[in-house]
Order: sequence, then C-alpha cells, then structure tokens
Amino acid sequence: MTESVLRHEIAQEQGYVTMLYEVLDRARADATAELRRVHAGVTTGTDQAATERDSFAGTYAGRSNQLMTVERGLCFGRIDTVDKAKFYVGRMGLFDENYDPLLIDWRAPVAQPFYRATAADPIGVFRRRHIRLTGRTVVGVDDDILDQAALDDRGQDTLIGEAALIASLSADRTGRMSEIVATIQAEQDAVIRAGLPGVLVVQGGPGTGKTVVALHRAAYLLYTHRDQLARRGGLVVGPNATFLRYIEQVLPSLGETKVVLSTIGELLPGVVGTAAEPPEASRIKGGLEMVEVIDRAVRAVQRDRTGRDVTPERLLTLLWSSPERLAAAAPELSATERSALYRRPGEPWTRADVALLDEAADLLGDTGAVVGKRRQADDERAAADAERLAYTRELVHSQLQAGQLTVDPLDVEPFIALMAERTGHRDAPGTIAERAAADRTWQFGHVIVDEAQELSPVEWRMLMRRCRRRSMTLVGDLAQAGTNAGVRSWAELLDRYAPGRWRLAELSVNYRTPAEIMAVAADVLTAIDPSAVPPVSARTTGVAPWSRCAPANQFGPALLDAVAAEQARIGDGRLAVIVPRSRYAELTALVAAALPGIAAGSDPRLLDAPTAILAVDHSKGLEFDSVLIADPGAILRDSPRGASDLYVAVTRATRRLGVIAEGSLPDVLQRAAGLPGAV
Repeated sequence: MTESVLRHEIAQEQGYVTMLYEVLDRARADATAELRRVHAGVTTGTDQAATERDSFAGTYAGRSNQLMTVERGLCFGRIDTVDKAKFYVGRMGLFDENYDPLLIDWRAPVAQPFYRATAADPIGVFRRRHIRLTGRTVVGVDDDILDQAALDDRGQDTLIGEAALIASLSADRTGRMSEIVATIQAEQDAVIRAGLPGVLVVQGGPGTGKTVVALHRAAYLLYTHRDQLARRGGLVVGPNATFLRYIEQVLPSLGETKVVLSTIGELLPGVVGTAAEPPEASRIKGGLEMVEVIDRAVRAVQRDRTGRDVTPERLLTLLWSSPERLAAAAPELSATERSALYRRPGEPWTRADVALLDEAADLLGDTGAVVGKRRQADDERAAADAERLAYTRELVHSQLQAGQLTVDPLDVEPFIALMAERTGHRDAPGTIAERAAADRTWQFGHVIVDEAQELSPVEWRMLMRRCRRRSMTLVGDLAQAGTNAGVRSWAELLDRYAPGRWRLAELSVNYRTPAEIMAVAADVLTAIDPSAVPPVSARTTGVAPWSRCAPANQFGPALLDAVAAEQARIGDGRLAVIVPRSRYAELTALVAAALPGIAAGSDPRLLDAPTAILAVDHSKGLEFDSVLIADPGAILRDSPRGASDLYVAVTRATRRLGVIAEGSLPDVLQRAAGLPGAV
C-alpha cells in the first residue's frame, strides 16, 4: 500500500467524520434550544402541566448530556458489505434530515457484524475498517479484509494497516480502565449481547477482558432493554474501592449513568465495612451457618424485649463483644472459632460484617406484613409505570404531530421512556443511582458482580435480595479465588439461587499479558489446578521475565535497586510493586522513604502515579506496564490460597515482569530464573 493511497483514504474518512461532527453539533444546538423553549414556556398552572414541563426539561437536559459524552471517538469503524453497502459505526446513532442513518450505534443489531465477522465466517462483510481519531481529526485507518473472494472480484488496491487491537494493547497504561467499543472481539461481543433473563456467568482467565466486557454488557442491556431497566437501574459490585475508581469512567463514557458502583462492604446504606481482619474470621463470618447464628441472636433480643430498640449494628456489637451471647447463638462453632469473632465495641466494621448486618436488618425490620406491603407497593408501582408510559407516549406523539417537538424517529421510544421515568420520580430526590444506593430494599434491574469467585455464601444472600428477578452477570476466574470463603463451583452456587436459570460463557484469549509472562503464569496455574488451561496470549513482546534472589539482610537494598532500574526502563509507563499482605507496611515504608513520589494505600494518586505499591489482594483487576513482585515466597505462605494470589500478581503486567525473592525463588517461578533482564 503506497503512502499516497493511505493519505487519500484518510482524507476521504476525514470528510465523512467532519460531516458527522457537524450533525452532532446541530443536534446539541437543537437540544439546547428545546431546553430553553421549555424553560421559557408558560404552563396552565396545573400540577400536571408543571410535571410535563419538568419532564420535558429533564429529558432534553439528559439528551444534551448524552450528546456531550460522545465527543471523543464519535465514529470508530466502517463496515463494507459484499453487496457494496457501507455502514459507519460509532458511540451513538446519527441521522440525516430524511432520517436515513449516518452513524450506527455500536449496540444496535445492524452493528453486530462489525464485531462478529471473521475470515472464516464473514457474514456478508467484505471489509471492516477501524478509524482512529485524535479529537475530530482522522489520524489513521486499519482494514481487516474478511472476504478474499470479494477482494479478488473488485481488483482494487486495498489498505491494510496495523491491527487496531494490537495497537491498543501496546499503548501505555493510564491508570484508568477505558471503554473498548472500537476493539471488541467476537467472543467478547457474544457475551455483551447475550440475553437479559437469568444469570450469565463469564468465566475467564486474567487479561481476557471480563470486567470491561461486563461493563459494556451493562451499557448494551440499558440501551436494548431500556423500558425494563430504566426505572430500576443497575448495580456493579467490585472487590475494593481502588478497583471501583479504576473502572468508574467506563459507563459514563458510554452514556450510561443509571448504575450504582459499590463494594460489598459499602452496599448497606449507612455502613462502611473496610476494616481489615484475619482471614479465619472472614471465613467463619461468610459461612451459611452464620445465618442461623444471626437468627438465634435476633430471637434472643426479642425474648429480652429489647428487639424493638435494637438496630442491626447494635445486635452485632452485642454478639461479637459478648462471649456468652455468642456461645448461646453459635453452639456449632468451636471455642477457637468463637474467639476469632471477638470484637470490642466501637471497632470499625469489616467487609464480612456487612453481609451479616444485612441479614440482621432483614430479620429485625422486615416482618411478613412489611414484606407483603412492599411487594404490593411494587405491584402498584409497576401498574402506575405502565399507565404513565401509555400517557407519555400519547402526549409525545400528539406534540410531534403538532410540530411542537423535535425528536429523531428512532429516538422517540427512548425519549418516551426517559420522560415517563422523570415524571414518575418528580418528587423523589436524586438520580436513580442515588436513590438506589440509599435504599436497602431497592430491586435492581440487572446486577454485575466482578471477581465473583471471592464472595462468601452470606454475601451471595445479600446480593440475591437486591435482584429477585435474578437478572445478573457474574464475572470471575475460579483459579484466582483468594479466600477460603469464596466460590469453588459455579454450579454449586447457582443451582441454589437460580436453578435452571443460569448459563456459562468462557473467554479464552488474554489481551493483557504477553506470551512470555503467561508462560510463567501457566506454571503457577498448574500448581493451583493441574487440569486448568491458561488463556492464550494475543501477542508476544520479546521481553522475558526476570528474577533476582537476595538473602534477608540484602533484600531491602535489592528491592530498591530493582524499583529504580525498572522505573528507568519503562519510561512513561506505569510500574506496580506487588507485595505480600504480611509485609505491606514494612516494604511500603522502605520504598517510599528511599524513592519519593511513590503512591500506596489510600493515596488518591495510587491509580495515576508512575509507581504504586500494592498488597497482592488489592491488585486484582488492575493492570500496569511493568510489575515487580516482592518476596513471592511470603505471598505463598500468607494464605491457604497463596498460589492464587501469586497467579494474580504475575498476570498484572502488560509488558514487563520482574521478581525479587528473599532467599530462594519458589519452584513455581523457576521459568523466570536466570532469564535476560535481571539486574
């Protein structure tokens, strides 16, 4: 392909992209004008008229906000079919004055071939073109020719550039997860567009894109099933606050804001459960037998006639701080197990406490009559929603016919749904996400759980209460389970809560970890489960992992030397130093004192700093250009699931992996011994 042809193709696409942005600018201006018109309009003074005005105003404000969120990367692809039709794919749908499509929303059915077509099964697609933008300027195009016969028939010079996927994988990490609408792969697209009902389990090894696929699935479901989900919103549960900060920009960048992001420890309104506790205490609290323990404790305070005044927090404080109460409520626990649960009054709550507080809240506050009234209220609300939707549909269509309203035809139904929703919640404070986060009894339209293998049986009960319809997406990897209380079998979990209503999808390609590092990770995986098959890496880098062993009295200096050397090697990339839980405070103090500017712990710069120090359990779901694992032997010894923790640590890197061992290198990391790159 000549340079002149490349310039010609880019110029052609620039013309089209410029036109799309002009259409977007006009749509923004129209939405702003309609919003001003509504605000300036005079109502009849009735409550109904005021409600309609406020609903139109809110809807146009939402439309204006949506039009702003699609500015970056508005158009990212084109499909050329074998019958010579062309479709441009982007972040939202745009239409000309005749309402013919100019840009197809990536979630629309007609856009599906952009993600699903392959050379083996082109499904009518001759060429898939990726269009790369910087601002509003086309800076590159990359073609995949999927139908060679069609190419031969056309006999034309065809542009084929660097694969867009590999380019995105090779880019430096920014500290925040980004959306992947331009590079969704076929197996990922199948998960994203899977049906709404029931529970979808997405099992995949590290780097297969489980998290970002689940978030795009949330955006797809909210778009495709807006009538069903708009009033209930969605819930995304992540493993820790650092992880939630890492992913928090993805859904807003896709135009979706009706989603609550939470950890298990913050899912109960008014309670924050983030304090650390020994793994054994978490394991005991997470067992199903604790449900009966809480039930006995509730009945005990009710017999004492104090139940009316006891909150869930007070109940658990009494239980944990009184060996006598705990012995009476938990005879099935040994004395050693009960002593592990002891907690002085006033100590902060842990994550495992929160699910038990929720269990107590259900028993203390929700009598049968209350539950019945709530379900009746839900039924009445559903009926009112249906009536409101019908009225709003009639109102909008009458205004369209009278020329008093401007809405693209394909946007009419989403516009109606949004207006009906705003009318229904006119007197309710806050957004749907804010209201849902503040209401323990809120029923979400769809729930996504990341690192699902980490949740205990009691935590699963807490989640299932928030989604009675069992419309859920669970993403995880059983090989990465780091707690003894977590999931060992998807079937064992879901045959209990969603019998006959769950299915399994698997992701098999690792887009994060290059093959050189994955070879080391595969040995660790074999130690966890000899029958497990690691995901296949999508790329190689030619950079081998390395290791250095140092005696205990030289380990600190060796670690500091390695950090400084690795910082120099990766340039503008990001480095993570992953350390054992048991040595986190010690090693963080050592490195931070010697190398200023390094972020650790709750430092708000943790995700943005060039170098971060993380305990291994806080590294899940994150990725970095380079990773240094400090004292892998201690990681293995710290937990019964130490090999799983080490597997997580090894697979966080996108480019480079180094290991600094105290003493000898663990057997499972021998593939990294003596390889080039050692300092």
